[in-house]
Amino acid sequence: MLVVIRGAGDIATGIALRLWRAHMQIVMTEIERPTAIRRTVCFSQAVVHGETEVEGVTAKRAESPAEALRILESGCIPVLPDPEGACVLALKPDAVVDAILAKRNLGTRITDAPVVIGVGPGFTAGVDCHAVVETMRGHYLGRVIHEGTAIPNTGIPGLIGGFAGERVLRAPADGVFHQLLEIGAQVKMGDVAATVNGEPMVCTLDGVLRGILADGTPVFKGMKSGDIDPRCKIEHCYCASDKALAVGGGVLEAILDLTGALKK
Repeated sequence: MLVVIRGAGDIATGIALRLWRAHMQIVMTEIERPTAIRRTVCFSQAVVHGETEVEGVTAKRAESPAEALRILESGCIPVLPDPEGACVLALKPDAVVDAILAKRNLGTRITDAPVVIGVGPGFTAGVDCHAVVETMRGHYLGRVIHEGTAIPNTGIPGLIGGFAGERVLRAPADGVFHQLLEIGAQVKMGDVAATVNGEPMVCTLDGVLRGILADGTPVFKGMKSGDIDPRCKIEHCYCASDKALAVGGGVLEAILDLTGALKK
């Protein structure tokens, strides 16, 4: 089974890992300059570096759908710089998963493939996709929705280690991001993790810097630019999160369920 996943950030990567380990063939798409925070667990970094590895699975940048298929044959996941998802028409996949997490639909249609899954808010099952998978932390995380939509975005990150909004670091100004600390660094409240035009991005609590934008990334004031994990487990920086894998499990369930329904 061939699945195109739109997006290659941390949630999309968790989805890809689940599907890949279930022996599905995966092609991912991403923007040319990814803005993922948790870069150590994002297949989007294949677009930047040409190749990356997450949990023992290798992803490689592809320049065309034909090259993507050759990369698949080599046992790796191809990642195409293709924000419009133009490769879908050429590849004719069995399923399309929109995991861009833009909180709105950026062009995915229910006619894109026999099975189309929307991840998170912005999709309506039965209208622009066949099913939606919930991304809100809590009781419904990872559940498959066959009618209606996911819980609307609240703008407040989920609770981890007793902290929610405090975990997120945001750009202090418009400009170019200058990274000072690396992912995995132990930080204290008040530490400066980065600057933008000389203005500091200050750590809001003690913990481990689980994610941070790459140096040189253009940002706007208030843009999510870093993530602190108060649980202080450095190893968490290098493996997919519980949320990503839960969402991935929901996507796997939805694909298998809908594919089975098509065969009846």
